[in-house]
Amino acid sequence: MSNPNFFEYSPYLEIVFILLVLVVSFALYFLFRSILLKFLISQGKTAGTFLSRLALPFVFIFVVVLFKLIPLREVLPLNHRFYQYVDAALIFLIGFFFIRLVDALFLGWHLQRQLPLPLPKVLHNFILLVLYLAILFAVLRGILSINITPFLATSALLTAILGLAFQGVLSNILSGMSLHLTRSFSKGDWIRVGSNEGEVLDTNWRETRIFDFFSNIVVIPNNIVASETLVNYSHPDKKTALTFPVKVSYEAPPSSVLEALREAASDMSEVSRNPRPEAYITGYDDFGISYILKFWITDFSQKYVINGKVGRLIWYKFKRKNIEIPVPLSGKVADVLKAVRKERALEESREEEERTFRDLVNSSFLRYQEGKKEGELLIPEQEIRKLAVSIERQQFAPGEILFKQGDPGESCYVVASGRLKGIIIFEEKGKKYSSEFKVESGGIFGEMSLFTGMPRTATCFVEEDSELLEIKAGDFALLLAENPKLAEVMAEIVSARNRKNKAFLKKIKELSEKDREESWSKSSILKRLKRLVLFLKK
Repeated sequence: MSNPNFFEYSPYLEIVFILLVLVVSFALYFLFRSILLKFLISQGKTAGTFLSRLALPFVFIFVVVLFKLIPLREVLPLNHRFYQYVDAALIFLIGFFFIRLVDALFLGWHLQRQLPLPLPKVLHNFILLVLYLAILFAVLRGILSINITPFLATSALLTAILGLAFQGVLSNILSGMSLHLTRSFSKGDWIRVGSNEGEVLDTNWRETRIFDFFSNIVVIPNNIVASETLVNYSHPDKKTALTFPVKVSYEAPPSSVLEALREAASDMSEVSRNPRPEAYITGYDDFGISYILKFWITDFSQKYVINGKVGRLIWYKFKRKNIEIPVPLSGKVADVLKAVRKERALEESREEEERTFRDLVNSSFLRYQEGKKEGELLIPEQEIRKLAVSIERQQFAPGEILFKQGDPGESCYVVASGRLKGIIIFEEKGKKYSSEFKVESGGIFGEMSLFTGMPRTATCFVEEDSELLEIKAGDFALLLAENPKLAEVMAEIVSARNRKNKAFLKKIKELSEKDREESWSKSSILKRLKRLVLFLKK
């Protein structure tokens, strides 16, 4: 009886068959992947990620089943043992498929709910590898009846040899697994490992990569990360405390220093309001009193920027409060320097009085704002010169808040240089709106509270480095006392201005009905100005 096969048996025929299965399988796999990438994965759909996890085992199963359906036994003279290998491969691929299916469902569930994976990537892949090997050994032992004991023994010996050769690598792998299991940090956290500080970019089986403050990528082996002291600035929450030490002269009252330090931090929008900034005295020595300012931020990447801004504001606060940062000097040098400073202070005082006078005369303060006399002074220049003697010139940094809407006010500010921004919050038909305006050099800000006594109608921010002349109620009362007619003129100007803005003033909820009525009443404003003078005389 003749052999029904068209070819004679050859081991090369089995190799060709295996290569054919592999080529067809990989060709279909890459075709399927490209379709998924184009229509699902690129559009961010969860189904694309799910199907991509199953693509490889599904395609191989499909090709192997397809070839099994072809009557190969009648066409190709393949060895009977070869068909056992094909069946074993099919069983392994089915097990491989079900593991990938469970894994895809697991990943898809977390991805759909935007939850972090409970297992790190390294440990996740390691578990999958162990499961794949377990199925492979089961198929070899159960289906093909292959004794895997020598293989396991050889593998153990090989593992021992490789373990000795790659001690450092294994140490990194085990340390990486330990870090992931304990969840010491995750991607995006800001950490410090030894002297290295930065944002975690990635952690793999060997190393942890961080992006430091100098825009460098620092690669740290996992065994070093596990052995060094690790500080995570992003846990248990994003709030991190920063400290700013400063030394101040003994002449400055501690209460004023502590208040200035807290104000400097509170004025920064980047500083957390809860908990509030704190300041403490930490010690005394020969050169002064040591203080420390403690405040919290939520964006640790801006650590140095925020610290720098707070330090700048401290300088301005100290300057305005005459708080001196001491310089270590010997006793004799300090005495000489003190005498020189006294003489220099007198000279600077005269120069500053002249500057203040010029800034007042060139500003819109004490000038007619409209009408035939628009731009003219309300009083002679020599009277303004007297006022300049008592007015304080203060420096402010960008970001500082002069006052907030609704605060009580007993002073106004003339902008000698720089720029201020005002924001008014008002309500209309149950909804809140805001209106912004800016005051440049020569402008005046906050005068309505000084003239009428009502609360601040706007919040004032410093937009750039500014020098302001603060005119307090006492200074203005002294001016009114020496110029009795000025009160009548001011009352007329202010009341007329507020009558024009009557509709808008009604929208500011911080103003009571009494405040509004008195703000556009000439007689009420005149009484207010006269009360200032009477209080001064007492």
